[in-house]
Amino acid sequence: MKKRIRSAAERVVKNPVLQKSAQSLKPNRSIWGVLGVVLFFFVPEIIGFIWGEEIRNWAHAQTLSEPTEVGRKLYWVLEKLFEDGGSWVNLSIGVLLLVWLFWDWKKPEYR
Repeated sequence: MKKRIRSAAERVVKNPVLQKSAQSLKPNRSIWGVLGVVLFFFVPEIIGFIWGEEIRNWAHAQTLSEPTEVGRKLYWVLEKLFEDGGSWVNLSIGVLLLVWLFWDWKKPEYR
């Protein structure tokens, strides 16, 4: 069983399509790549952790007073997004992307 899992893992590592997909997920090795990760993964979650309850309460009040169905659904979605505050999953993904980015930055360029 271990041999089958090991051979499957080796095939996955050597698969050029998966390698290309992984490279497309990695942020650019520049200040813009770092800023992109921070702005899209960290800032919204920090806002969610700090002001999530206030945003949720405001969205709920707006849902009750909004005259249009589309507006009520929009506020309902906003209320559900901030229901639990921030997301530890998104923060973890952001940390992993930053670690991957800095690890790749330290790696010597062989091209």
